[in-house]
Amino acid sequence: MAESKRIALMVTCIVDQVMPEVGMAAVRLLRRAGYTVEFPQEQTCCGQPFFNSGFRERALPLVKRAIEIFEPYDAVVAPSGSCTTMMRAEYPHLLEPWPDWHARAQALAAKTYELSEFLVHQAQWQPQANPHAPRVTYHDSCHMNRMLHLHDEPRSLLEAAGCTLVEMVDPGRCCGFGGIFSVRMPELSNAMTGEKLRRAVATETDLMVTADPGCLMQMRGLAEGLRIEHVATVLEELTR
Repeated sequence: MAESKRIALMVTCIVDQVMPEVGMAAVRLLRRAGYTVEFPQEQTCCGQPFFNSGFRERALPLVKRAIEIFEPYDAVVAPSGSCTTMMRAEYPHLLEPWPDWHARAQALAAKTYELSEFLVHQAQWQPQANPHAPRVTYHDSCHMNRMLHLHDEPRSLLEAAGCTLVEMVDPGRCCGFGGIFSVRMPELSNAMTGEKLRRAVATETDLMVTADPGCLMQMRGLAEGLRIEHVATVLEELTR
């Protein structure tokens, strides 16, 4: 059982607006790991869309608001590698010119975790194997894989839950989402997505799993006959 601490769920915009089941699954998993989870109702966007578009000044109010909302908690957990990267890597960098805010950003960054990372390293949660677990292939999102260097964590949880993992060719190849990239260059983005989906289908597994809602939204939009799920919903279903 985990120590009693105040854990906040940073739900992310896509989860909140498009796939709330991912947020609910994340809360259930954290509770099964022994934590009390709170959902700050006043939370908004982490500021990443503005930041990635080059509008850093417009991102600042959202960044400062997020710091104010989440700094009272002992840990902040997000079911998204990209939003975790924004809060952990970019907040301190963005606020360097303001020493007080920079220190607060560093403090928040030190206690912000991607969901699978938190379950493995902080909660040390080990799911029981489900004999009916599917064969899966896993897609590494760019931010999570390259910025946070999280590769084994979601895989270890899926395998512990009983899944047979079949790696596709180059699982870290970009799915084509890239946030604003998919809007600015849709033809190139969709071509990249198509290639990713072909590689997933070639594994002949039951479904593809990812830990980033943006990747999930992008790939689901073009998938035909391929089931794609967030790691949180897969783990939650297998460990009921």
